[in-house]
Order: sequence, then structure tokens, then C-alpha cells
Amino acid sequence: MENFRPAAVPLITVDPYFTVWADGDHLYDDFTRHWTGKRQSLTGMIEVDGRVYRFLGKLFPDTNWYESEPAYLPQSSCQVGATVTTYEFSGHGIRLRAQFYTPLLPEDLSRLSTPVSFVRFSVCSADGIAHKVRLWFDISMEHCVEEDNQLVVMDRAEGPGWHGLTCGTLRQPVLERAGDLTRMDWGYLYLAAAQEEGGELFNGNIDSHRDYVWTREYHKQDYSGKLTHIHDRLPLLCAVTDLGEVMGEKHVSVILGYDDIHSIEYFGQPLDAYYRKDGTSFLKALQESVAERELLLKRCITFDHRVWDDGVRAGGEKYAQMLSLAYRQAVAAHKLVYDPETGDALFFSKECHSNGCIATVDVTFPSAPVFLQYAPELLKGMLRPVFRYASSKDWTFDFAPHDVGVYPKANGQVYGENKLESQMPVEECGNMLILAACVARAENSAAFAQKHWRLLEKWCAYLEQNGMDPENQLCTDDFAGHLAHNANLSIKAILGIASFGILCCMSGQTERGEALILKARQMGREWMTMADDGDHYRLAFDQPNTWSMKYNLAWDLLLGEEIFPQEVYDKESGEYLRRLQPYGVPLDYRHIYSKLDSTYWVACFQEDPEYFEKINDTLWQSVTDTIDRVPMTDWYDTDTARYHWFRHRSVVGGIFMKSLMVNRPLKKRKEGRA
Repeated sequence: MENFRPAAVPLITVDPYFTVWADGDHLYDDFTRHWTGKRQSLTGMIEVDGRVYRFLGKLFPDTNWYESEPAYLPQSSCQVGATVTTYEFSGHGIRLRAQFYTPLLPEDLSRLSTPVSFVRFSVCSADGIAHKVRLWFDISMEHCVEEDNQLVVMDRAEGPGWHGLTCGTLRQPVLERAGDLTRMDWGYLYLAAAQEEGGELFNGNIDSHRDYVWTREYHKQDYSGKLTHIHDRLPLLCAVTDLGEVMGEKHVSVILGYDDIHSIEYFGQPLDAYYRKDGTSFLKALQESVAERELLLKRCITFDHRVWDDGVRAGGEKYAQMLSLAYRQAVAAHKLVYDPETGDALFFSKECHSNGCIATVDVTFPSAPVFLQYAPELLKGMLRPVFRYASSKDWTFDFAPHDVGVYPKANGQVYGENKLESQMPVEECGNMLILAACVARAENSAAFAQKHWRLLEKWCAYLEQNGMDPENQLCTDDFAGHLAHNANLSIKAILGIASFGILCCMSGQTERGEALILKARQMGREWMTMADDGDHYRLAFDQPNTWSMKYNLAWDLLLGEEIFPQEVYDKESGEYLRRLQPYGVPLDYRHIYSKLDSTYWVACFQEDPEYFEKINDTLWQSVTDTIDRVPMTDWYDTDTARYHWFRHRSVVGGIFMKSLMVNRPLKKRKEGRA
């Protein structure tokens, strides 16, 4: 199998705030960073027989300093799983493995929502000789501030079986800051370790790095209860473990947690993370995490194998690598909380690196395949806030909203200042109807849709009246501007109508449902005539000699209602192969750029595995070749693999479409309708 080189590698992936990535070929090439690109330092050093080597991050952030970076322990491999990233290093007689894992386990929502991540180090002799080994790990205070001049207080913490250090801003502006390229500046960062594994925890700074490298002594700072800030020589939370003489494998873990106090503002009410639902405190959750660290690693590895096997079965090893890289990003671009009135899960996306909106419908839609495959409850948690807002007096339109606010404040739509010309009427109505039908098929029950029937019925009526030939408006590709008579958007409207028909059939309204599905099929035939452009179909009905990816068709294949005949897929597939660039298929004839999730959807248009492989190979290559070292982008140039914008967005969950179709098909079942 060819070597896979992600543009950036996930290390800590809890939520849009508590996240750390490595953006070099080696773990020691650069400082670790938040998805926004802002430095959030993790540092790792290993002392072997009295000499110190660096393996994680860099030590000295200021280039005016005279210190030079110490030698590194050579990295031998990097493997990215769905929830576990494993680095291996070898040299100077020892082997070191560093495993970064966050238990984003879809079958365990309490665990998935617990803001704790782990690093496990394993060391053994590689030359048959015992070596004296000591491990150093630290995390900087950069993780709990947005501005470097914010005052921070540090302290110690402990509980049954664990000890730790903590820090957080003095003022604690809980849920005050909202926006896109922002970090959390409230709550408390924790570095913890199991008491049984020994080790010493202490506060340090850059002087600690310098002294340890040159003298093997710890330069400790007693910051407990005192105020400091980033400019004070970058204060650190440090853990050092003396492993003594190492021959066979020895291991030690550090646990990183973030108590955010409150997570989301929901129509003026602060909401807590889902794991607190039954009264569990952060410290109790941290204690359980420390105690279960080895079991959680095993559970993560088991889930990673499942994602890998699903990917290989659906599209081969390169596809499985792409799924493994995308999973944590897709999940960690959300925050899972609970509704205190109903107890329901609410899963809020952040529209990272595009505008910072929260619960964006046309971000939920492309991300949905991963959640339909592994956790339909999370998709329902994404839809609930939209239904609540759309049913309130604050939403005055007959179509579905675009979003519910700006992260982390879900207090009502902000996109386009709510002006009519900035809305996406057909896009969002189609999205909500299709997703409601997919949830019903995944659960073999229309119960969830029935709770929101009035809205779904209204949105279907809107599409019947306005969807066949959309007026000049935005779609999810809003970066391309307004477009009238959009053929791909028309497909979404037609499938939205068919989706409500599916829901009617599953709710006992068989005659009505079958009539809507028949109507959608008739609209599909009309679409073929309106969009025909010879050997492919047009970008817009009134624009001959144009073309575009009709990626919305993939949802017809997923639901299996055959609203569009195979002829449509065959004509479009041939055009995509003719237009294929080194790094994918352009979105349409006007630009060389494309969308990653959309391209994976059109790669599903043929059952022939060679068709999927041809397109997947170019997408795999785009991640491996790009010079832009950022978390997985979904908007990039197909000739250079350079990213336009958009990083760390949850829409990469859309690349699971093929895996979903193969491993958890949502086609109509013959029995068990409810």
C-alpha cells in the first residue's frame, strides 16, 4: 500500500475549541496548532542514557532566543485511525510509540461528549540492552486563552487514583465570545495522570525546557493560585516520568481534559455537555477517564478497525485511509449537549473556517453520511435545533432556515442578516426533507419525522411550488454566487418531494406517499428534458454548452426510489471522467476548484469499482500532495490541490457516502414499517 501523508494529523479532537493538530511530515517538525492555525503547543522529550531528544513539537517559540532546538528522535511511522493516531520513533537503542486518542465512540454518547483526550507512551529496548529512560510531556497555557494578554490562574487538582494540574482565565467569560476563527477563553484546562504510574507534575515555562535539555534538571515555577499570561515565558503544565531501566515495554499515559462549565447558549439558555445529563461532574468524568484509559484505548482500536474494514469493503485501502482521517474531524467540529427540558441530545456543528455559524443546515446535510452509518441519534441531534427554531415566531419564512446562530450561541439565524436574497430556500427545504427520510430509513421508523410533521409538510409544499425550476438564489455552493434555473438544485427539490413521500408511506399515508413519489419521478423525466445538453446535463436549464457535477443525485441512489433512471447517471459519469483533473473533478465548467464531499458523491454513480477507484485515487492524492498543511479541506483546486478556504469542517463526513451505501444501505425495507 502506498504511503499516505495527511496534510495535517489529528492529535486532540474533542470539539471545535479543544482540538490540536500536527502539520508536519514528522511530529517534531513544527509546533502543534489549533485548527485555526494558532499555535497551541504540546511538547514531548525523551531522555535516553542521559541525553535528551525531542519527539513532539518544538521547544522555543521565539526566534530571537539563542537556544537551538535539541536533536530529535527519528520518526519511523505515523498511522491515523478513526480515533487513534499512532507515531513511532526509533533510535539510540530504544523504540518509542506515542498514541493520541479521543474516544469519539458513536455508540456511547456520554463518552463521546466527555471533553477528555489521551496520550499513551510505550518504550522498549531496540538493541537488547537496557537503557535508562525518562519521559517529558507538557501542554501550554495557550489552550485556554484567545488573546495572549489574558490573565490566567493555575492550580493543582487531585482525586481518587489521579493527580493533576489545571489553569484557566481569571475573568472566565463563559459563552461570551462567538465567531469563526476563535478559541475558548473560559473553563479550565487539565493535565492529569494516574497515581499508580508515578511521575511528577509541575508548572514550568521555557526556562524548564532549556534547563532540562542542558542540565537534566527541572526549572519549576510555583504558579499555584498566582496570575500569569502567555508572555511570561509561555507557562506550561508539565509531566515527567522516570521509567528507570527499560528492556521490555513500559508505558505511561497523560490525560488532557477541558471543563468548559457551559458549552452552548440555546435561545438564551446555557446548556451543558451531554455527559453531565445524569449529574456527572467534570472531575468525576476525569476520574473515570483516568481509571478506564486502557479499556478506552482498546475500544477505540476496535472501532478504528470497524471503520477501516467498512472502508476497504466499500472502496479499498486508499478509501479506508481517507475515512480514517475524516472521522475525528467530522465529529469534533460539533459539540454534544442535552436539552434540559426533554433530555434529548443536541449536536451542534460549528461552520469552521467559513463563517462560524452554528447548526447550519447545508453543513449538516453533507456531513450526514458518517452519522447515518454509525450514529443516527447524532443526526437527529443536529436537526432538533433547526426544527425548534423554524417552529418559533422568530422564523417568518415558509422555507427552512440556513442556521440557528453563530457558534456557540444558538439564538437564531444570522446568515445574510436574514435578508430574503441571502436565503437558500430550495437548498434547505430539500436538505431537511431528505435527511428526515434518511433518519426514518436508518431507524425503520418515521416517529422522529412525525414530531415535526407540520414543518416537513410545509417545506414539501414549498418545493412542489418552487423547486422544479428554482429562481435566482443561493445553494450550498454559495461561494459560487447566485444562480437561477440551477439544475443540480432542482434535483434536490425533486428528491425532497420524494422524501416526504417516503415519510408518508412509512406513516401509514400510503396513497399520498406513493402519489408524491410518482410525482417526483415525473419531475425527474421533465428534468432530463430541461437539462439535456447532449452527452451530459447542463449547469442551468437556460445555459446550453455548460456542465456541472450533479452530486445531489447520490441521495436518490442512497434511498433507492429510482426517481432518476440509470441513463442520467451514465451520462453524467462519462462527463466526469472526461473532466477529471489530477486531483478530482471540478465543481462546474466555470472554475477549476471543487468540493471534496461532492466529488465523493458522484464517485458513487456507478457500481463498477474501477469508476470509484479512478476518482478516489485523485482525491487521496490531493490530500497527500497538497502543500497547504491544514486540517482536511473540502474546497480546493483540482489542478494543484491548493486549498481555497474551509478547513476542519464537518462536511468531510460526506466522504462516507460510499461506505454508507455498502455497509448500511437505506433502501426501502419490505417489513417493519411504523
